Amino acid sequence: MTLRETETVVLSTPTGPMQTYVFRPSAPGRYPGLLLFSEIFQVTGPIRRTAALLAGHGFIVAVPEIYHEFEPAGTVLAYDQAGADRGNALKTTKELRAYDDDARAVLAYLKSHDQCTGRLGVIGICIGGHLAFRAAMNRDVLAATCFYATDIHKRGLGRGMNDDSLDRIPEIAGELLMIWGRQDPHVPLEGRQKIHAALNAAGTHFTWHEFNGAHAFLRDEGYRYDPELALACYGFALALFRRKLGEGDQPATAAAGKAETKH
Repeated sequence: MTLRETETVVLSTPTGPMQTYVFRPSAPGRYPGLLLFSEIFQVTGPIRRTAALLAGHGFIVAVPEIYHEFEPAGTVLAYDQAGADRGNALKTTKELRAYDDDARAVLAYLKSHDQCTGRLGVIGICIGGHLAFRAAMNRDVLAATCFYATDIHKRGLGRGMNDDSLDRIPEIAGELLMIWGRQDPHVPLEGRQKIHAALNAAGTHFTWHEFNGAHAFLRDEGYRYDPELALACYGFALALFRRKLGEGDQPATAAAGKAETKH
């Protein structure tokens, strides 16, 4: 499926305007919506490519700048120590409720989009995995994929580093896909076990995968990238979203398209 050029929209939130990038198929019709949360580095090249991959499989994908209160619109933090330090500092400077407000703003935008079926999912990577986990607490979210979600086990998200994500697990009504790397030092075995036990205790509908992979194995830049593992995990995520959100309602005439010109 071909992809339309990225659109940029500015959404209103209680903490100010939030620049959000929208990726969608070029073919006419309506498609399910996905909220994609980035790593701490904001909307980098790898995140854009992830969004494009998802949109190319038949979804409208909205990617907000998670630190819009603190950085000028369009800011991308570098994949280096300075960028990591800045991203990690902002992670615990931002108020917890502001993360939730941002999620609601993007979900409302997607639900009202002319080309969205109104069926919504969320997906996130690293801090984005945690944000997707929290966004799944909104009743409109039917499915969520969380890649190596950081800080859930130690309640480390937001100002004060005392988030309530574990406590609010019973609010998750949709289906979760939780994906982890066993060699990820940010979420050690005891942390994963704590999250798994909490999900079981709450009766959450979830699937759990652990692989021999490092933190950031999905990111297609850097030495930790594992393309074979990334491809398999994208397959798991797409299967979940298609099963829970459907494949849209593209008109048959548009799907058939014009007669192909041979070259």
